[in-house]
Amino acid sequence: MTGTDTTPAERPIAAKKRPGRLRLMFRRRPELLVAPLGLIAIIWFWEWSVVAFKVPTFILPPPSKIWDALLKGLSYGPNERAGYWLHARITLQQIVLGFIAGCGAGLLLGTIISQFRLLEATLRIYLVAIQSLPKIALAPIIVLWFGFGLTSKVVIIALLTFFPLLVTSLAGFRAVDREKLELMRALGAGPWTVFWKVRVPSALPYIFAGLEMASVFSIVGAVVGEFVGAQFGLGTLILSMTAQMDMAGTFSVFIMLSVIGISMHGLLKVVQKRVLFWTETESSEQPPG
Repeated sequence: MTGTDTTPAERPIAAKKRPGRLRLMFRRRPELLVAPLGLIAIIWFWEWSVVAFKVPTFILPPPSKIWDALLKGLSYGPNERAGYWLHARITLQQIVLGFIAGCGAGLLLGTIISQFRLLEATLRIYLVAIQSLPKIALAPIIVLWFGFGLTSKVVIIALLTFFPLLVTSLAGFRAVDREKLELMRALGAGPWTVFWKVRVPSALPYIFAGLEMASVFSIVGAVVGEFVGAQFGLGTLILSMTAQMDMAGTFSVFIMLSVIGISMHGLLKVVQKRVLFWTETESSEQPPG
């Protein structure tokens, strides 16, 4: 044995083989591995059970048929009515416009009401009354008022996305830490400075929670509006395919709507991480357990 030889117990810990980057990523975020495996298992069981029990395709199509219908719908040109791209573009346009209009109005009104207690107490009963109305049941009336075009769909989506932002913004501005307010007042800060430096940052997590709920409601509102009356859109495809007993095509349109919803959710999460960067820092500084 030479002088440089060492026993395994004497070797430095740093010499141990480090886990790969991919393994380290899965260890930190196991959902990145569990979620795809779970989806694969569900699809496999779905395909096997439909074939094994000989379920008719007009009742429940297998995933392979749904995939074929999806590829067929995407194979058409961007302006062909038989394809998915034209309808998806129109539905997405309605969703974006209605989402911006409803969330903007809800956030603006929620911010104003939260700053004046008298205004909040006066409008509370009216807001509750309007919120209790079934928005879906109002869709035919809205289509009758605004026609079968884009405007009626935007109004329906705006109504569905308005109240999540109104409620969450009100809750966010109420949840301000009193110690921070007292500190700012002790430092001689004015109302406008207190609003931007304390109230808005405290309300942002609530506002983003409302945006996530509104993103789901916006897709529901677009499909409902197209069900009531429209010539284009993914909702019209669902009605047409259901009437033709084309369940594979119907489920493929569901996939398109799911992709839109997941994309909106992911985009909101990216914006939230950039705007609420301090929440990531606070959560990482908290001790485990």
